Amino acid sequence: MIFKCKNCGGNAVYEPGRKAMYCPHCEGIDAQYMVNEGSLTQCGNCGAPIEIGQYTSADRCVHCGSYIVFDERVEERYKPNMILPFKINKDMAVEALNTEFKKRTFTPASFLSEKSLNNMQGIYVPFWMYDYQAHYDFRGQGTKVRTWISGNTEYVETSYFDVIRKMDAEFDKVPVDASIAMNDGEMDLMEPYTYQELEGFDPKYMSGFFGEVFNQGADELEERARMKAKSASEELMQQSLSGYSSMKTEVKNLNLNRSGLYYALMPVWLYQYDYRGETYRFHVNGQTGKVVGKTPVSKAKVLLYGLTTMVSVSAIMYLAIAILELL
Repeated sequence: MIFKCKNCGGNAVYEPGRKAMYCPHCEGIDAQYMVNEGSLTQCGNCGAPIEIGQYTSADRCVHCGSYIVFDERVEERYKPNMILPFKINKDMAVEALNTEFKKRTFTPASFLSEKSLNNMQGIYVPFWMYDYQAHYDFRGQGTKVRTWISGNTEYVETSYFDVIRKMDAEFDKVPVDASIAMNDGEMDLMEPYTYQELEGFDPKYMSGFFGEVFNQGADELEERARMKAKSASEELMQQSLSGYSSMKTEVKNLNLNRSGLYYALMPVWLYQYDYRGETYRFHVNGQTGKVVGKTPVSKAKVLLYGLTTMVSVSAIMYLAIAILELL
């Protein structure tokens, strides 16, 4: 499907900065639009043949530039339960990158050139989200040690306690990305999102962006979600055990029961930069602006920094010698 402006017939897209459908051709805000149907092999606007990837759900026609949402990839088994609309547009993502790169002294000056920015894409990444109910039983022996000095003698008193904890917790929407193309570790670092802003799926939010359907099933990926919920449960339990000098564990049982499952699309800006034969990938959380990625190092900047440091040290030494000669 292609969203077309009813005023001028141009391709209407979702504009995060305006939180509305926008026509870049007539600059209509919250533009009224009509849906033009297409297919997986032909552009619904210009009729040109198109080629899409195995998991592509939204793309851009290389012939006419129209953004296409593929009906077959957002319906029935592929229809998401929820979508988190982009809140940050491209300009805001670039600003977030600039702010991050300024903190990195040795980043090449050309890292955010106009030419390289053409490679920045807004992508809706598929996620499975799991709800869990956790029940944690813990029993152990804790100690508290008190020391004091009386006269010339140091005293140590050790008290022993039977520690029993029963904890119930609920974890809502534990996210796991379902895209083979996205690095799992980097997607985990994109968290947290503000899940209260998730909305029921509406394909209009995908117009103007790229998208994928899930590449792997929910059961296949659930262990990653369970590990996140387990880690959070352990942290909560450890907080309740603070205040003891030592703790000997006797019983430790954690039961996690899945109570809900959702298929959602999450917003990510992907920026790729080729530097000295290597491709660097940066991801910007399309809701919060959080930046994740490894920056290349400019040898020229490293050399200049080294020379500047040497000059500074030499200047300090020269000044110190001059002062000593005056004494």
